[in-house]
Amino acid sequence: MTKPTLSRRGFLASTAAIGAATMTTGWPTMGRAEMGKVLRVRIDGDNNVLDPGFMVGGSEVEAQKQCLPFLAEYVQDGDTFTWRPTYYVTKLEQSEPTRIDFELAEGLQWSNGYGTLKASDVKFSYERMKDSDWAGYFDAMDHVEVTGDLTGTIVLNKPFAPFFMVTLCHGPGAIVCEQAVKDAGGKFTIDFPAVCGPYTYSATPGQRVVFELNPEWTGPAPGFERVEAHVITEVKASELAFDAGEMDCTELSPDTLARYAKNMPENAGITTAGELQYLWMGMNTEHPKLQDLKVRQAIQHAVDVESILQGAYSGTSTKSNGIVCPGLLGQRPNTNYSYDPAKAKALLDEAGVSGLELTLRTLNQQERMLTAQIIQANLAAVGITVKVLPVDSGPFWEMGMESKGDTWQELELWLMRYATTPDPYESTQWFVSSQVGIWNWERWTDEEFDRLYEEGIAETDTAKREEIYLRMQEIMENTGAYVWINHEPESYLHSADIKINTAPSGELNYRRFEQM
Repeated sequence: MTKPTLSRRGFLASTAAIGAATMTTGWPTMGRAEMGKVLRVRIDGDNNVLDPGFMVGGSEVEAQKQCLPFLAEYVQDGDTFTWRPTYYVTKLEQSEPTRIDFELAEGLQWSNGYGTLKASDVKFSYERMKDSDWAGYFDAMDHVEVTGDLTGTIVLNKPFAPFFMVTLCHGPGAIVCEQAVKDAGGKFTIDFPAVCGPYTYSATPGQRVVFELNPEWTGPAPGFERVEAHVITEVKASELAFDAGEMDCTELSPDTLARYAKNMPENAGITTAGELQYLWMGMNTEHPKLQDLKVRQAIQHAVDVESILQGAYSGTSTKSNGIVCPGLLGQRPNTNYSYDPAKAKALLDEAGVSGLELTLRTLNQQERMLTAQIIQANLAAVGITVKVLPVDSGPFWEMGMESKGDTWQELELWLMRYATTPDPYESTQWFVSSQVGIWNWERWTDEEFDRLYEEGIAETDTAKREEIYLRMQEIMENTGAYVWINHEPESYLHSADIKINTAPSGELNYRRFEQM
């Protein structure tokens, strides 16, 4: 069982080296005759928005990695993750604390007749992100200067070493074709207007996504001629398909991970990307039933998180104390509240609340449903009746977004899990005031939190940065709007003759899978 971990020392060492000399790609070149035929993997739902600026993430990032250019990519270095330039660049160098110079490889073609990849595409892609749903990733960037057809400079507004790991390697760092996006109306959804990568993309809603070799691709050949990503909403069903020989790689449920760790199936392997996920139960601070802070605090004290870790996750995940994940600067050692049903009842009495009825919404997945049922029982014990409402993936991710309808007004409680990248800045960006009605579904604002967010971007002293992120999580918790639950490892079961490739947060990169 391979389990890469992220130590603080390892992470800081990797970011300290970012401004070194020009780097080479080091990509392996695989001949076509060495490629596997078909790779069969699981995705948990349809990709609804492939546009990097307006996606949800997850499997949509996985699709971007196959079809769009990136300047940098994650690479495992021993038991840590760092970064390296991709095949798309011949130069990627931090020449000054606020200047990142790049030179693109020659002759990389966009599909559909849109010509070659150019530095102007990089400028268009990154500057449009500053007005997107993922704008926080580019808060440290001012603009991109184009100095030639293939050369340019990313200009930061302040020094921020994790820009490589947080922004350039992750989904928002994808480069799109300027003219193709403009021809598509400025945004795109379920198909790429142009691709520049080893695979083309086609989808059959509700069934699968197929990645096939791109005949115009001149870069390194991927490990497989064809990738079939089957839509399987329940991970248990995907595990059964693997056992039947119908799947080559699937995410593992916690109980199966615990079982296989003791008794590995024949001809199989397990790879764990890391614990860069954080799960919590959120509360809508603007909802009439939850506007009283004492009611929210009562709910915090009423939930037995330890029971959730054992009952829903088979003891395979780490207890969460905030949004900063294990191994990262700013991870909290504990919370300022504890499981205390008597305290919960007392707070409800102080608020003058009795007979409270709430709805808890969750993705319709086994672990989330088990978690919701445990919370339901916990809250019933202090006099709160909870209705659990399972929601499918598509509508779930739109519940708190004002642009998607009026469901945000009805939200009371929900279970939410975000994946993150190896720096605490990434996690905090979703909870600033400007994210209310987008991803800050709890709908609180705090001037100190917003100020600390900006300070965290600019601060280079690690001890001071840590204090910033510890304080930001304390502010979040003090709203009473969060019950922290766990950091779940992203683990994959795969054929023993396949070496899989994952980001630290668990997204798969099929183009970098290898046939052993």
